Amino acid sequence: MASYLQIENISKSYGPKVLFENIAFNINEGDKVALIAPNGTGKTSLLRILAGKDSSDSGGRILFMKDIRIAFLEQEYAFDPSKSIFRQIVDNAPDQEGDRQWEYELRVKQLLSQYDLPDPDKPMSSLSGGEVKRVAIVAMLSSEADFYIMDEPTNHLDIDAIEQLESHLRQSRRTLFMVTHDRYFLDRVCNTVMEMDRGRIYIYKGDYLNFLEKRQERIDNFNAETERVRNVFRRELEWIHASPCARTGKAKYRKQAFLQIKERAEDSYIEKKVDLSDMQPGSSYLGNKVINCRNVSYTWDGKKLIDGFTYNLARGERVGIVGRNASGKSTLLNILTGELPCDGVVDRGQSIQIGYYRQSGMQFTTGQTVLQTVNDTRLLGRFLFPHDMLNSRVERLSGGEKRRLYLLTILMQNPNVLILDEPTNDLDIVTLEILEEYLSEFKGTLIIVSHDRHFLDRLVDHLFVFCGDGVIKDFIGGYSEYRSFIKDYDAARKQEKQQPKPASDSRRPRSSKSGLSWKEKQEMAALEADIETLGAEKAELEEKLSGGSLPQDELLKATERYGQIGALLDAKETRWLELSLFT
Repeated sequence: MASYLQIENISKSYGPKVLFENIAFNINEGDKVALIAPNGTGKTSLLRILAGKDSSDSGGRILFMKDIRIAFLEQEYAFDPSKSIFRQIVDNAPDQEGDRQWEYELRVKQLLSQYDLPDPDKPMSSLSGGEVKRVAIVAMLSSEADFYIMDEPTNHLDIDAIEQLESHLRQSRRTLFMVTHDRYFLDRVCNTVMEMDRGRIYIYKGDYLNFLEKRQERIDNFNAETERVRNVFRRELEWIHASPCARTGKAKYRKQAFLQIKERAEDSYIEKKVDLSDMQPGSSYLGNKVINCRNVSYTWDGKKLIDGFTYNLARGERVGIVGRNASGKSTLLNILTGELPCDGVVDRGQSIQIGYYRQSGMQFTTGQTVLQTVNDTRLLGRFLFPHDMLNSRVERLSGGEKRRLYLLTILMQNPNVLILDEPTNDLDIVTLEILEEYLSEFKGTLIIVSHDRHFLDRLVDHLFVFCGDGVIKDFIGGYSEYRSFIKDYDAARKQEKQQPKPASDSRRPRSSKSGLSWKEKQEMAALEADIETLGAEKAELEEKLSGGSLPQDELLKATERYGQIGALLDAKETRWLELSLFT
């Protein structure tokens, strides 16, 4: 394999804080590398240096293979709010000519449809955070660069978009170098884990579990070597404490070697981790009544986000909330906490103490220090804020360090109802695993909105699924069980469509639906007819698009219609699923 990237002697510091120093590594064509390191150690800084957005303090060398094209996905996508989605992407693309420009623009529109952005003329100013991230993803993929550099590509994406990106990158032969905390995404996309630890780079071929095993072997070997050196050091120390005559009669090199041995003997590997052992998860009293919702509805700008939601949250319940971006997940959390008025009734128990970790993060006061934010040096130390960081201004912290500090402010309130809105964004994997351990022991009621499938699978017992048009359905099980169920259902529906049906049965809903009202049965029959018609039209369009013989204007129309059909089918099949299986 050809070497796509070689770096040598790259360093970065901010004031007295050294992020990394004189690091070197190589990435070959076809490598799909995930960079793992604790928050605040310079992952984003390293990616920005490689992408030419920042520079190394020590000079060094960054050598990309000649003529390879690079695309950089930053954590925060810079955009012009006055532009449309299409113009935002195309106006910032490399210049292309003739047919290549036309092919590029067609590719952009196709990708926008795939990532649920079917209206390319929609202004950037009207997009949610998740929609902006999808625009950034489309901008990167449409470039068809040889080498993608990605900083937390799954942040702010809903799970459908993550799985779409996951599928695209897994099948692609392009070279990848990314920072990610999403363990499922890492395992399904990457073939190499690169660890940046104590200023050095370590490479592990294979998945995340292999990385954990090999990393522990490395640490164990290092500590075993440290113990061996300490035994040598004790003997040398006895010699150095001998009489002056003995010391002067020995070679000078042995005295110099003693200093080197002393330094190595004192260098044991102690991994710094967030320590939640002293915090009692959900220990404050929680009565039988937690939060009861009756016929809760909410509409925003003419769009029904929540429609007649009724549910009583119980003590000790663990629920995950999933759905597309802008479907109303955070809105429901704000209603549950009383921060947003709604139609219907929300009755909260008198004993509840809510800890609410918001997706937007904590609003820190400009100039505020770490110690002013949390005036407890013991707790700050447990959350990896040592004494030399206590007087640091919060705005100078990395994104992950800010999130960690914010999480501490929530947990130290000792809540018995813990509501977490996208808690995994910007946290490093080690911190996530410790947080999972803490939450698995949480005795109170736990409500989580997350796109991290591993996080949901480990912590929740059931899901509130936002299906669109304000409909919220309850699914018993974790996220992987839900996705497996949906895939099995889709496969059964596909097989059912391929089998001939009796004429008298062709428009009738499945049996055993006595719980449906007459109106719902009629809706279900209409949905089946629509799904069949749209499926046939989609298959016809796929054949035309793959034929390569359509004129340009017809090709653009067909591409746009294909995206519309995909959205319609998704909505109608989801509604059919609600009626046939969840009701």
